[in-house]
Amino acid sequence: MSSINIRPGVSVLSVLQHLNYRPWFALSEFVDNSIQSFLDAGDDIKAVDGGGATLRVEIVVDSGDTARIVVRDNAGGIAQADFPRAFRPAELPPDRSGLSEFGMGMKSAACWFAPRWRVRTSVLGDPFEREIEFDIERIVNDNLEELEVRATKTAEDAHYTEVILENLHRPPVGRTLGKIKEHLKDIYRHFTEDGKLDLQLNGEVLTYEPPEILQAPHYREPEGKPIVWRKDFEFDFGQGLRANGFAAIRSQASTSYAGFALFRRRRLIQGSGDEGYRPEFIFGKSNTFVYQRVFGEISLEGFDVSHTKDGFQWDENEQPFLEILREELTGTEIPLLQQAREYRVARKPSSYRGGAKVAADRVGQVLRQYAGPIVERLSEENHNEPPPKELHDHQQLTRRVIEIELKGQRWLLGLELTADPAVGDWLELSEQLAPQPDTETTKTLGVRLSLGHPFMQRFSGVDSDEIEPFLRLASALALAEVIARDGGIRMAGSIRRNINELLRHALWRTP
Repeated sequence: MSSINIRPGVSVLSVLQHLNYRPWFALSEFVDNSIQSFLDAGDDIKAVDGGGATLRVEIVVDSGDTARIVVRDNAGGIAQADFPRAFRPAELPPDRSGLSEFGMGMKSAACWFAPRWRVRTSVLGDPFEREIEFDIERIVNDNLEELEVRATKTAEDAHYTEVILENLHRPPVGRTLGKIKEHLKDIYRHFTEDGKLDLQLNGEVLTYEPPEILQAPHYREPEGKPIVWRKDFEFDFGQGLRANGFAAIRSQASTSYAGFALFRRRRLIQGSGDEGYRPEFIFGKSNTFVYQRVFGEISLEGFDVSHTKDGFQWDENEQPFLEILREELTGTEIPLLQQAREYRVARKPSSYRGGAKVAADRVGQVLRQYAGPIVERLSEENHNEPPPKELHDHQQLTRRVIEIELKGQRWLLGLELTADPAVGDWLELSEQLAPQPDTETTKTLGVRLSLGHPFMQRFSGVDSDEIEPFLRLASALALAEVIARDGGIRMAGSIRRNINELLRHALWRTP
């Protein structure tokens, strides 16, 4: 039996459990070590196991009464000469160009998971398996600076490492276990896709399944030839910073699983699972089609990462990166962002069923609770006033005047948006006939939509994609009223007035 010195800094082991880890990134530290070990010893392993040797990493999570995690691999093991560096806190590896670069991965992740953990390992050509145990409370309380290494006889061609984490601080259970699988599939997709890594969690082989890419005509040519909406790119923005990868449009939109996955040294750093990298500068708000449709992979070179390897340290370089990336995605040849924003997938009737049922239930509850007295009051009132010739002045957000021709007559249509809380109606309308200098009579129609209305505050937002559908609907209602009045329909404005009353007093509410 021998021992290794683990000073200096053993006291830091007690605070590692408070790191801001997430369980999938903590487990990734062990997988990183396994991959790097297999890469370093690959030739020796293939000489013993054959040229087709594959790295196998098995993770077993036991969340029962004696909760523990076991991570085992068939990589190169930890040589006895490397024990001081491998088990001493913050001891940097001699080569930091791979996946093991900070000298804290295994120690920090193990201490984050558990107060007690041990490592068994064997190296090719060494007839001994060696085991070391960390009991953090005993190490800190007794200020231990050396730990015993137990050696037992084993085969000289054995090569493996097993990490056992016991009495877990935070046992992964239920949905967390499912998220671990989801994230690990993403993080190591490049290694599992090329067959160089067999990664398992509780016996399940973890493999990444890429989303289907949209094949559809250009949104401006709906009858045109289908295009595969994927674009590869590569750019260098100086100071040794480079990016390459691809962007694409999902054939099926997803609020949770769109976005970019950012890689470094083939290992995903940011954007796994339902945490895709979706900066607002490119993707917009969460309810936009770009946010739900665009995905891709980007490999970055020259950037540092956090010591937990769950994010890039951008410094001042993120905005230049995003500006170049957006240029790549808005080019004329493959206008990816425009297509994601404008293209509409023909939905199957059955896809509406769930949302339609929920919407109908909620609106039905609101009508039952609030609409009765309003409908009764409106039914007793008789209004036949024409709309005013001009809209009253209020603070405008924007106003656009357009000229159109309807039924052989020239119309000037003014679209106005306001957020002035003094505007009580959702939709206001003005209408007048005005002779023009060229002796033509022009119908002038004013349409005002109130974004400060409770209905808009409840269901709209501040982006154009969120406002535009309501403005289109308001314009349709206004034009329909004018057409009805010109056709001799009495009290055509009653519909607009009743809509305003119902929206203000009932239909903006939550059941």
